[in-house]
Amino acid sequence: MPVSNIAKVERFFRASSGLDIDKSDVKRYEDFVNRKIGDLLIRAQAIAKANDRDIIVPFDLPITKGLQESIQAFRDTDGDIGLEPVLDDFVARPQLDVACSDEVDGVIGEIAGGLSIALARSFKIIDPDLKNPQSEHWERSYRIFDLLV
Repeated sequence: MPVSNIAKVERFFRASSGLDIDKSDVKRYEDFVNRKIGDLLIRAQAIAKANDRDIIVPFDLPITKGLQESIQAFRDTDGDIGLEPVLDDFVARPQLDVACSDEVDGVIGEIAGGLSIALARSFKIIDPDLKNPQSEHWERSYRIFDLLV
């Protein structure tokens, strides 16, 4: 990830949750976003197939109320930071048996942003006084999200 994008990720975490992250955290963050977007798209694929379609449309994505609220919080937070285009660039799509519609491709960055807000806030739930997440904090957050997403 280019240095300018790393700076945007760092600014985002400070603005959204008061956390200071470093370059190794940015790699963990990138891995997290890619894993969770992949999980959502795999479920969306199953929904599309169950409805006899070979294309994923937006309502196939399993977006919960909480994730929708986090997406809105991301929109509110990201205005001055500009992280969404960065997310659009680095989010990897898993190999799927169906295609994603243009509408789905157009919202992946916002969904990744919503997951980012939820991740940042999860650190503060795990430890309200946390300033700089360590490996164990990342692992706990991963485990929580693996239970839910």
